[in-house]
Formats: sequence, C-alpha cells, structure tokens
Amino acid sequence: MNETTPHAATKRGSFTGKIGFVLAAAGSAVGLGNIWRFPYLAAKYGGGIFLLVYILLSLTFGFSLMIAEIAIGRKTGKSPVSAFKSLDHRFAFLGYLAAAIPAIILPYYSVIGGWVTKYAFGFLLGEGGEMAKETYFGGFISQPFEPVLWFLLFVALTALVVLFGVQKGVEKVSKFMMPVLIMLMIFIVIYMLATTDGAGAGVAYYLKPDFSKFSVMTVVAAMGQLFYSMSLAMGIMITYGSYMKKEISIERSVHQIEIFDTGVAILAGLLIVPACYAFSGGDPAALGKGPSLMFGVLPQVFERMPGGGVIGFVFFVTVLLAALTSSISLMETVVSTLMDKFKWDRKLCCLAVLGVCLLLGLPSSLGYSAWSSFKVLGMQILDLFDFISNSIMMPLLALITCVFVGFVIKPSTVVEEIECSGKFGWRRLFTVTIRYVAPVFLLAILISSVLDAFGIVKI
Repeated sequence: MNETTPHAATKRGSFTGKIGFVLAAAGSAVGLGNIWRFPYLAAKYGGGIFLLVYILLSLTFGFSLMIAEIAIGRKTGKSPVSAFKSLDHRFAFLGYLAAAIPAIILPYYSVIGGWVTKYAFGFLLGEGGEMAKETYFGGFISQPFEPVLWFLLFVALTALVVLFGVQKGVEKVSKFMMPVLIMLMIFIVIYMLATTDGAGAGVAYYLKPDFSKFSVMTVVAAMGQLFYSMSLAMGIMITYGSYMKKEISIERSVHQIEIFDTGVAILAGLLIVPACYAFSGGDPAALGKGPSLMFGVLPQVFERMPGGGVIGFVFFVTVLLAALTSSISLMETVVSTLMDKFKWDRKLCCLAVLGVCLLLGLPSSLGYSAWSSFKVLGMQILDLFDFISNSIMMPLLALITCVFVGFVIKPSTVVEEIECSGKFGWRRLFTVTIRYVAPVFLLAILISSVLDAFGIVKI
C-alpha cells in the first residue's frame, strides 16, 4: 500500500467551515430522488414501516458508506481518481469508475432538470391549467427543440455556479438554496394539508405502519432509495471530503447530512402522498414513480386546489433548487477530477465538462422525439443511462469500496482520519457494517435493481 500524500485542501478549494460543508453535502444528497421516488416507495411498502426501515438503514448502512467516502477524501485531499490511487495503486480503477458515474449521470439528470425548469416557468406565467392536461407532458418532451433549450439553460446555470469555485460557488449557493428549499417545503406541506379535503386519510396512509406489507423487498427498496438519495458511490462525497478542514468532525457532519436528507424525503412524502391520495380517492396507483408523478399527476392536483397556480410554482421552484444542488455536486466532482488529473485551471475544466455534458445530454433529450425509435433492451436513451449508472455502476463501486476499506486499507485507516477531530463514537458499528453488513446489502441492491430493470421483480 502506498503512503498517502499530505492533505491538500490548502492547494485547492476548501469549504470555509462545517456549515458550508454540511449544507453543500446535504444539497448533493437532496435531489429529485427524494421528491419523486421516496414518496412512491413509502406508499407502496407500508408507509410507516418503510420510514422506520429507511431511518434504521440510514443510521447504519448509509452512515458507514458516507463516512468512509468523506474520510478517504479528506485523508488524501484529492478527487476520486487520485484518492484511491494514493491509498493503493492497485485500486486506481475505482477512482476512474467513481469519476465516470457522475459524468454519465450529469447529462441526463440535466435533461430532467430542464423539464423542471420548464414547469417552474410555466406555472409562473399562469400556464398551470394547460400543464395539468394529461397529454401535456408527453407532448412537451416529444418536441425536438424546446426540451433541448430548457436542458441547455439548466446545465448552464449549473456550470455558472461551479465556475465560481468551492467557496464562492458551491458553498455560497448551497448556503442559500438549502434553507430556502426547506422553508418552501414546510410551507407547501402545511398549505396542502390545510386546504386539501381528505388529506388526513392520506397522512394516515403514509405514516401509519402497515406490517402486513413488510417483506424482504421493503428492506431492499429502502436500501436502494437510501443508496441513491445520499449521493453514495458517485465520487461526490470523496470530492467534498477533500475540501473539508481537519478540525471539522466527520462523524457529526454525517449525522447532520442524514438528518437533512431524511427530513426532506419525509417532507416530500407529506407533500405528495396525502394530496395524491385524496385526489385519486385512495388509489395508490396514482403514486406512480418518476415523470408520471411529478409532471403528470401533481399538476392535476394543483389545478384542483385553491391557489393551485401559486402552489404549483412554489413546488416546482423547490424541486428546481433540489435538482440544482445535486447537479452542481455532480459537475463539481467531474471538474475536480480533471483539475487533479490534468492540472488544468477551473475555467478550462468547466468548459470541457460543459461540452461533454451537452454532447451526452442531447441524445437523452432527443430520445423522446427525433430518436424515440432508438431503444436498447426496451429502454429509451435516458432510461438506459440511468440503468447503467444507478443499477450497475453505483452498487458495484460501493461493493468494491467496502471490500477495499474493510480488507485492504482496513477500517483503522478511516478511523484514524475521523479521530483527527475527536473520538469516533460509532467506531465499532462502522467496522462491522463496512466489512460484513454493507457488502451483503449492496449485493442485494445490485441483483434486485437488475431484476427490476428487466421486469422480473418490480421495485
């Protein structure tokens, strides 16, 4: 095993302090998955029992993976490619895999971010009634030009923030966006629960544990959601960890990130499940996952609410903030990797990543219009990129990372870095989880995700 290089935060960007780091990392974790996937899974797998399983896994499985990645980043002071190589040159391939994942996700994620931007502007201009029509979303994404323009706007906003650097860009924007996002979500939840007839029954459906629905798939679904929701196995937490100062407690920071992430997911459920439940007359089928919920059902819900046009606008602005904080972290990870690898300045790296993002994003956008006939394994281009990155590469990277930390560099390497800023209270839990528990869970996620993609088992 190679000797690690000194912490290099002073030679590259760094967060000013704990608040900046936590809000930036939480912003990365809080994204579209919290808002359009978590409510669907919670409703499908027993409401309260799903929430309980999710929280328990967050405190064990999610905690251990996140703390390992952040510690690796801070210990090496490098982005993923250089970080893994400096710890053990035989595992340099993990760094390249970690760098490839955000590079694949960012383009198609930005396409969806463009859709969100379109809906936010649409509600602002009073077009909510038009957007509530069942055929509107399909008609919009099937156009060859307009979705591309909104995609370009979204990715340009992302690049602009990253261009300003860690402190003036990523940290500053996260400090603004995250509190605003939380306040807007709380406002919408209170308003929707107060003005929607039948919302109480929806809240009971969402929060009351239904033990008859508990199964192995409840655990697998909760693990999968946690895995994607917390920005694990994307190189993001390694990159953000490399910007973290030594005196900041990694352990306490991870707990706070988990609180932010889980809190937003639960709020999203309170926002969406009761309203959709009341709107559909108690039909769980209305809580479809993905675009069908976000761009199909919810505009119809807003249309039937008093002041629905304003609430729809506030909702999509909230979703836009969540999408931007995640896209910023994805782009920052790729930019940081290029800066470390090729010693380019930030401006050149941003331009390079922006160019690649545009090239890879266009097929995802056109996959619903000009290139709609092109499918692989029955998947549209965007769905294919999502399957490759989320269902294959991320679980695989996380699985090998657990083996790497648990049996190659050993948990003591991570523990040593964490204890630079104080005693590691959850040391024993971390060691057992990273060595024995997480690998089993990750293998289950990998298998179930592939089975789900091929329609054998539905999550």
